[in-house]
Amino acid sequence: MGTVLWVQPLGAPARPQGQRPAREANAQGRAFYFTRAEYTSYGRRRFGSWAVDFPKADRQFLIGLRHLTNIDAYELENPVRLDDPDLRRFPFLYALEVGYMSLTEPEVAGLRDYLLAGGFLVIDDFWGTRQWANFEAEMRRVLPEYDIVDIPVDHALLSAFYHIDEILQVPGRGGGVNGRPTWQYDGYVPALRGIFDQHGRLMVVINWNTDLGDAWEWAEDPWYPLQFSNFAYQLGINMILYGMSH
Repeated sequence: MGTVLWVQPLGAPARPQGQRPAREANAQGRAFYFTRAEYTSYGRRRFGSWAVDFPKADRQFLIGLRHLTNIDAYELENPVRLDDPDLRRFPFLYALEVGYMSLTEPEVAGLRDYLLAGGFLVIDDFWGTRQWANFEAEMRRVLPEYDIVDIPVDHALLSAFYHIDEILQVPGRGGGVNGRPTWQYDGYVPALRGIFDQHGRLMVVINWNTDLGDAWEWAEDPWYPLQFSNFAYQLGINMILYGMSH
């Protein structure tokens, strides 16, 4: 893989509580909004596992998306609750740290309706067997009739824009430097998995034992390994182009 881009540091403040900038910008007729799922979580991250890396990761990824493609993307973040009726206005949805997910019944219903209506969900940044077990249990509540399966390397997702023939483990900040491990907990091997509907449509892409969001967030950091930020941008762009065209 060649170099994708170098991202300038961002100093913009986070969105004020309750503000919905992308909804206000809808009148501008933008074609794409990078929408982040707001969901209920438990334990030490009860009040914010959905917001890890937010909003810097979202904004820096959008810089790359706008620079490398002709997608008319809104340049700021767009968090939406899973039980918000407006969710169905945004066909692409990103969720991370789902090892701490604990959905309410309205959130389960909202996410299920969204996916069955044609929505496309990308999961990121959760590690190891314990977090997998929690995520799998939550998704069984949402889509009990569909299995989670591996996505093969020859799937069209991996050639939607960039040709990707190997799934790299993208470390969190500080990983993969000077011999430091790229994994967390017992998440030694990265996996790309998915949930397909009965017609073969890919509804959910699951990036397990990897952290694309950190690679976007720290792409401008000279200590963050370039190979991982390049891969994270390439896979992210592929997922958007595939999801928006299928």
